[in-house]
Amino acid sequence: MTISSFVCRIKDYIQPFERELAFQEVNSLMRTFSLKAENRSQTELVVFGENHHISTFAQRLAYWESIERQEQSITTLQSLREATVNIVRNGIDLDVLRGALPFREEVPLPNRRCLRYGTHGIHEYRGKFFPQLVRALINVSGTGDGGIVADPMSGSGTTLVEAKLFGCESYGVDMNPLSCLLTETKASLLESNSDELVNGYRTIREALLRPEPRDRKMTYFENLPKEDQRYLSSWFGSEVLAALDDIMRLIHQEGSIHARGLMLVAVSNILRSVSWQKVEDLRVRKEVRLDVEIDPKREFLEELGRSVRAVLALLYQEGSRNYPKHTIVQGDARRCAEMWPSVKGKVDTIITSPPYATALPYLDTDRLSLCYLGLLPRPEHRARDLLMIGNREVSEKMRREYLTAYMSEKVKLPREITGLIDKIDDLNSGHEVGFRRRNLSALLFKYFSDMKCVMHSMNDALKVGGSAYIVVGNNHTTAGGERVDIETAKLLATLADQAGFIVEPSLSMDMLASRDIFRKNAMATEEILYLRKAS
Repeated sequence: MTISSFVCRIKDYIQPFERELAFQEVNSLMRTFSLKAENRSQTELVVFGENHHISTFAQRLAYWESIERQEQSITTLQSLREATVNIVRNGIDLDVLRGALPFREEVPLPNRRCLRYGTHGIHEYRGKFFPQLVRALINVSGTGDGGIVADPMSGSGTTLVEAKLFGCESYGVDMNPLSCLLTETKASLLESNSDELVNGYRTIREALLRPEPRDRKMTYFENLPKEDQRYLSSWFGSEVLAALDDIMRLIHQEGSIHARGLMLVAVSNILRSVSWQKVEDLRVRKEVRLDVEIDPKREFLEELGRSVRAVLALLYQEGSRNYPKHTIVQGDARRCAEMWPSVKGKVDTIITSPPYATALPYLDTDRLSLCYLGLLPRPEHRARDLLMIGNREVSEKMRREYLTAYMSEKVKLPREITGLIDKIDDLNSGHEVGFRRRNLSALLFKYFSDMKCVMHSMNDALKVGGSAYIVVGNNHTTAGGERVDIETAKLLATLADQAGFIVEPSLSMDMLASRDIFRKNAMATEEILYLRKAS
């Protein structure tokens, strides 16, 4: 047996918490293969082991740029994926793109954080996960190829996409129909035919650039429910709706299911910008503009062009691969183990980011897409929103019901949580406060009660010894003129302990600056909770 050493070179632009995760993922691989290492510098780690470990480390690591041995340097698979973004950044011709990948000699490595490679680059989404974080946590957990990774609050599908790229089966649940569409589309596109995507893009582009008569019926729009038609007409100009109808008519003529899915996601991502919704405002606020100021076809083609290039670049770089299956279910995270009956008690790792307590109007943010794409009729939004974890809308009747339930369920919750709820309720009860602050104690009870159910169901889903990683943001409020910190991470840890998890030390994160339309609403601090299912 030949024993050799090789050098792992870390990315020099990562955050302190990512550096910690970088060494944790290397340590996990070394434990798996019984290897030893020594630090050479802040950016280099010398690993002693067999020659075939070099390719394994290069294939798996998330926060390391290259693996070097003597005169040989191997760029990690993760860095190659991120480098595809540099190829497509300036709208490269599709034929030129095909010839540029996979990388052969020189690789245009990123010199800053890259979160939007491949299908991660399509569609904005609030609270988006960092792909590298998911990959690193899979490594840290010790989950190998063919393992099972799950996310009971899938959001835009980052966990499922990264698990699939890693070589794991992946399972997700989300109550938001748009989240399920995004997750299914992004994960399925990894298995798409690149020629079908190119042909679909070129066909719809040529059709939309041709002059069209304007006296056609809006066939797509008129097939939507009448109440949705009325609602959408109050948020879009008539010419904009006509242009969107032209787009949707062509999308439904597309024969490739993968190309069609990518196009629908592109439509969803432009709806806010071509509507009268104030683009960067999460609240339902209108800013009426003239139709002549809005060009839906141009915006759609620009969005689709960016998206198809990002996806193609990853497909060309990866080449032909057989990916493990993925499953996304529209359902309730509080019953996630029941949503995945075939793998209940078998999941290796759960990686998720739950909604923050009363932080965002989750469903309202997506209401235009839900209505226009026919995912959820407008009259059903309110009822669905009330079911969602972290919902902050509540009637006076529901507030009283929640508080009554709290008094009877209080003894079943950790005292850290009940102490917070009681403090906020006491401070607000002695002052004149707005309805949101008056509702807060009731909503916090509902949130932590829901998360208690999620914790128990996650525990049921995991195999014995399985890991769960929960990325959660802390928050604060003002009650009775006093600032009150809501240390969500610590409070969820108490629920995890109550659900039978072994709670390991958490890792504090420096929040990365968000570049999406929801960046103004990001949490100031986040933590990664690490839980293990006890034997």
